[in-house]
Amino acid sequence: MKLCVKRPERQQVNRVGVNLDRMESEKIKAIKLRQKRALRVRRKLIQSPRPRLSVFRSAKHVYAQIIDDNQSLTICGFGTYDKSLKSMKDKKQAAKAVGLKLAQKAKEHNIEEVVFDRGRYKFHGRIAAIAEGAREGGLSF
Repeated sequence: MKLCVKRPERQQVNRVGVNLDRMESEKIKAIKLRQKRALRVRRKLIQSPRPRLSVFRSAKHVYAQIIDDNQSLTICGFGTYDKSLKSMKDKKQAAKAVGLKLAQKAKEHNIEEVVFDRGRYKFHGRIAAIAEGAREGGLSF
């Protein structure tokens, strides 16, 4: 009579010896924390009747848009992808220019008051530069 004993499943390990299963669970945990942080910020903003100035930051570009949550409609948006801003080398100056241009577009749509939605980002660096540019352009929040 032959006994069949199952071996425990091996963990996936890459060449360096890092446990891939653990890496994946840490990535998932980081994503969930990021989403939780963004929702915590947004939950406070949705109660306001004013439109929301939402910001997204990537490694290369910064995007900002004004959203009316009551109608689920994006009113206007702008980012550093625009040809007029591609020549700028300093990312903070480009972000400030995005805020100014977005404020001009908001004025065209008769919007003067918004709520600033920083999302999951700290109010620092390029995010603060967008806010500063929008304030200089005439938006109040």
